[in-house]
Amino acid sequence: MRFEDDIDSPLFMISVAAELAGMHPQTLRVYERRGLVRPQRSAKNTRRYSRRDVERLRRIQELTDVGLNLAGVERVLAMEERLAAMAREIDVLQARLTAAADEMRHAVAAAERGRRRELVPLRPAALIPITRRRRA
Repeated sequence: MRFEDDIDSPLFMISVAAELAGMHPQTLRVYERRGLVRPQRSAKNTRRYSRRDVERLRRIQELTDVGLNLAGVERVLAMEERLAAMAREIDVLQARLTAAADEMRHAVAAAERGRRRELVPLRPAALIPITRRRRA
């Protein structure tokens, strides 16, 4: 994988990130102070934004365009992150469940193959009903 292909690699200076996100660089600084975005810093302490940061800035822009204030944006982003984490957890649990079901099917099939000679078919006519005697 090339460095440029990594969505989290710090590629853009603040002016480029602001242009890509369609906002003023000062707005990015405000969002950083609020903790909405956390750009990486270069050795000279300049902000460097990744493609993921630019996507997040666009998402913030969408949310503010529909009327949310920054407090609402913070809550929505936190809920979206939690939802994504839960979706990943569901995927892991689903894979484990599928593996356990496959293992159980194989165990049942092996048990059935091993017990075939031990099973004797029973005909209904061979059954003798047992009744209880009544005490006098």
